[in-house]
Amino acid sequence: MTPKRYLAKADRALESACLLLADGDIEGACNRAYYAMFDAAQGALILSGATADPAAIRTHSGLIGAFGKHLVKTGRIPADLGRTLNQVERMRLLADYTGEEIEPERARWVVEQAATFLCAIKDAFAPD
Repeated sequence: MTPKRYLAKADRALESACLLLADGDIEGACNRAYYAMFDAAQGALILSGATADPAAIRTHSGLIGAFGKHLVKTGRIPADLGRTLNQVERMRLLADYTGEEIEPERARWVVEQAATFLCAIKDAFAPD
């Protein structure tokens, strides 16, 4: 898949997260917000020219590891965005698998972080 397509998927996932949050679907909003970040990170790795193992970055842990190694540790992306990716992934896991209640304020934070992450990726790697 091309970086442009990954970023378009990220945009759609973020739009979905906003709609789900507005409709009160906290778990769905957290899920879609994380996948907006996941797709944006995929696109960023490709756009950066990183030599990440394609098979490894298809997994959540592999992608997050490669993002940290190739973009955060090299200073191309601020470290706080790498930490946020990890935090939002944990919220997605809670939303998708535990049934643990997520407060609406926390879900709003997740969606806001996804929007910030996507903007930062676009600014850094796809400024068009």
